[in-house]
Amino acid sequence: MGHHHHSRHDARDTQRMRNVALAVIVPAGLITLLALIWLWPPASKTVDQSGRADQSLAVVTGLTKKECPPSPAGEESGPTGPTTVVNGCGTALVQLTDGPDRERRLTVELPNGPGAPLIAEGDEVVLVKTSAPEGERYDIVDHQRSKGLWLLAIAFVLAVVAFGRWRGFAALIGLAVTFALLLFFVVPAILAGESPLLVAIVGSAAIMLTVLYLTHGVSLLTSVAVLGTLASLCLTGLLAAAWVEGMHLTGLTDDSSTFLATSQSVNMQGLLLAGIVIGTLGVLDDVTVTQAATITELARANPGYGVRELYRAGTRVGRAHIASVINTIILAYAGSSLPLLILIAANNTSISNVVTTQVIAQEIVRSVVATLGLIAAVPITTALAAVTARRAL
Repeated sequence: MGHHHHSRHDARDTQRMRNVALAVIVPAGLITLLALIWLWPPASKTVDQSGRADQSLAVVTGLTKKECPPSPAGEESGPTGPTTVVNGCGTALVQLTDGPDRERRLTVELPNGPGAPLIAEGDEVVLVKTSAPEGERYDIVDHQRSKGLWLLAIAFVLAVVAFGRWRGFAALIGLAVTFALLLFFVVPAILAGESPLLVAIVGSAAIMLTVLYLTHGVSLLTSVAVLGTLASLCLTGLLAAAWVEGMHLTGLTDDSSTFLATSQSVNMQGLLLAGIVIGTLGVLDDVTVTQAATITELARANPGYGVRELYRAGTRVGRAHIASVINTIILAYAGSSLPLLILIAANNTSISNVVTTQVIAQEIVRSVVATLGLIAAVPITTALAAVTARRAL
């Protein structure tokens, strides 16, 4: 009789926890949907492409090399001549492989200069056509990479499905949803003049609600992870806004950001905040799902554990997880900024001067704020999961 009463009590607790989760998640989902509709960019909004050069695809069918002229006085030279000479001097014979002029053969100058692609016979390349007083001019600007990227994508899909099976397939669908929201909502909405931070928060919430349930299924565990992610994401946005404003960061750190701000009138400070929020989401859902799953398994393996014991055990796991994630974040930002770090080292700039520059300070704020959001996610999600798991099991 007592056991029967206990079972009914557990069932009521479980239903109560589900009701609490639904009371938070359903309104959050509705608000996110309404915000998506409100902020969705108009179809008529297009990016000005008047200055964009025409591109064509081609294959290199032959090379004609010739001796390069001597370097001008005072120009630094390498073992094979000026350091900007990549392919030597001469011309390349190319055959167009797309467009109305398909099969047309052209003779173009070999590309040289910083960032020029290294050309060999048989390479598939990208040409840019420009107009000049003497007529049309074609230049090789890059290699074609579509085939390599398709092969890599196929290998990625096969590996994920082979290991994850149906869960891996669901993860791939979630990845497609993420890219769709970024390409068709986040980027166009920012270009349409909406607040980048608001767009990032709404887009991140839509990604989180869709991808987590799609990948991990509709369950109390997933709902706990969603709640933990949502709370940590809001905290990350508030911290990012406070520190970006407090440190007077503008988001204008290079020619690309300056060009974007002037040509498309994008709020670069808001775009910086949007990047922090979206970048943090990618790691946040990993932390919250891991914590929720860990607590659930601990509760099943140790029925005698109460909420406090589950919280303590889950926190120990979370500390180990955060320690490795912090290193991952710092290395990721250091890797993306490696050319800049090398340039700074080559100029023998002092560390104190380097850290206070906007470029480095921006990366420090980005990584530290993201880390603070991740740290906050552990106790929030662990506490929610401990209460939920103990009452649900």
